[in-house]
Amino acid sequence: MSSYILRRLLLMIPTIFGVMAISFALVQFAPGGPVERIIAQLQGHDVGATARFTSLQEGAMSGTSAASGVAGKYRGAQGLDPEFIAELEAQFGFDKPVHERFVKMLGDYLRFDFGQSYYRDIAVIDLIAEKLPVSITLGLWSTLLTYLISIPLGIAKARRDGTAFDMWTSAVIIVSYAIPGFLFAVALIVLFAGGSYFNWFPLRGLTSDNFSELSLIGQLADYLWHIFLPVLALTIGGFATTSLLTKNAFLDEIRKQYVMTARAKGLDEKQVLYGHVFRNAMLIVIAGFPGAFIGAFFTGSLLIETIFSLDGLGLLSYESIVNRDYPVVFASLYIFGLIGLVVTLLSDLTYMWVDPRIDFEARGRG
Repeated sequence: MSSYILRRLLLMIPTIFGVMAISFALVQFAPGGPVERIIAQLQGHDVGATARFTSLQEGAMSGTSAASGVAGKYRGAQGLDPEFIAELEAQFGFDKPVHERFVKMLGDYLRFDFGQSYYRDIAVIDLIAEKLPVSITLGLWSTLLTYLISIPLGIAKARRDGTAFDMWTSAVIIVSYAIPGFLFAVALIVLFAGGSYFNWFPLRGLTSDNFSELSLIGQLADYLWHIFLPVLALTIGGFATTSLLTKNAFLDEIRKQYVMTARAKGLDEKQVLYGHVFRNAMLIVIAGFPGAFIGAFFTGSLLIETIFSLDGLGLLSYESIVNRDYPVVFASLYIFGLIGLVVTLLSDLTYMWVDPRIDFEARGRG
């Protein structure tokens, strides 16, 4: 077991290196950048980013010299002082060669030093930590709710395979799976968040403005009131896959010889189902919990956080890409990549914990 874990940990090094190298290379060829964005702001073409260089902008607007070399390098830079452009490049670290910047970034990231955000006066790690609770809340609650719905539903469908209950629940599952989460989120807002019909739920944030003044029970109710719609929007498509996976796993186990033997010994259906079938059938479902949580945590958070105005990692990543806030973009990729690799390892270890017959270490030697 220990040698398998060590091998997997060592394999994370080239994997995360490849992710960062490809991402860094793509950014170098992508049009636009922080320098171009500042220039666009000076020309009055871009007001979306939070400017961190007001004093530099004022100095540039008073400059009178122009440089054709700078104008050729940065579109829209005609009329700006070349010293100002050079100062911008130094401020963003673009005055160094590409390979030096990449090596420095890797060295800093090994120490979990992600630098400062370009457009926010805050360290990147502090910014991510500030947004993390929102995304964790959505991912954790939606995953728990998905499993609480999917497992009982999947078991019930397996016990009633081919009946009317199985057919109409399958129809509901297929329809819910076919509806994109963001479309369902918009429908929830229109119906229940003051869109066109009812104004029963809030549309912004995880808590109310007077949250600190509420009692403990009031705070819990306020918190659940705020997260109900976004969690529901994230859950609606997630439980379909898990429900069908649970059903198929139970059907596969129910047809095996040991179940027929247990029934022949006189055990009732509940004893057979929960005393013999449950553990084997739930192997793949339980072991997939870490991956399901990370999937809900990262995949669905972007659109849901944007639609419901929740200031989490999904919205932060989107704004960072739009604003060319590269320290936040690369730090997010690095952290998310590490978490994804660790969760994959945890999923394998969960398989082995649920079913000791599984031995990835022996498979690796073979």
